[in-house]
Amino acid sequence: MLTCSQLGRTLPPPEARTLLSDVNFTLERGEVLAVVGPSGAGKSTLLRLLNRLDEPTSGAVTLNGIDTRTIPPRELRRRIGMVMQRAYLFPGTVAENVAFGPKQQGKNISTDQIDALLTHVGLAGYASRDALTLSGGEAQRVAITRALANEPQVLLLDEPTSALDETARHSVEALLESLIRERHLTCVWVTHSIEQARTMAGKVLAVEAGRVSAYGIAAEVLHA
Repeated sequence: MLTCSQLGRTLPPPEARTLLSDVNFTLERGEVLAVVGPSGAGKSTLLRLLNRLDEPTSGAVTLNGIDTRTIPPRELRRRIGMVMQRAYLFPGTVAENVAFGPKQQGKNISTDQIDALLTHVGLAGYASRDALTLSGGEAQRVAITRALANEPQVLLLDEPTSALDETARHSVEALLESLIRERHLTCVWVTHSIEQARTMAGKVLAVEAGRVSAYGIAAEVLHA
């Protein structure tokens, strides 16, 4: 379970600007929350607060009842993974990218495990490929695989398909939908696409100018 209680972040002087204020929601395992709103509304700020890339100045985030501020950041980011709008892969092979997260925890992931993960996302035989030569859709699949290699409980998705062409977007959406269902992943999915929010999420959080304008069942929020 992922819970936000009165979560917010205000920048200190001289900016003294509120980026996000009074966000409240609860997600059970396997639920998907779409976060929608205009550019600059605070959507990406919310994701950064959820895995402590930024620290909240008010409220709290709890993961399975534990305040995330009590979890070491590296451990928290294993449990709450993130996939960005663009796949920032490291120089080296696809296999090296997939193995990065477990390696940071002192764990070795076997070649067979990497091959199985890549096969699962439609990239069988890609382990030895140069990660920096992949297409946008392929690179995003590797980024998703890299996040999954850490066996996260929650997956944060920051517009993961917005930089892709239509064919790749549909392909990655279908992949994420199947992975969420099979792994019972809890997801917070930032998107500009109302249609994507309607298709992929059970709940929707709408934000405007750093404040929540609507929250609830996707069909009810998006219909309104």
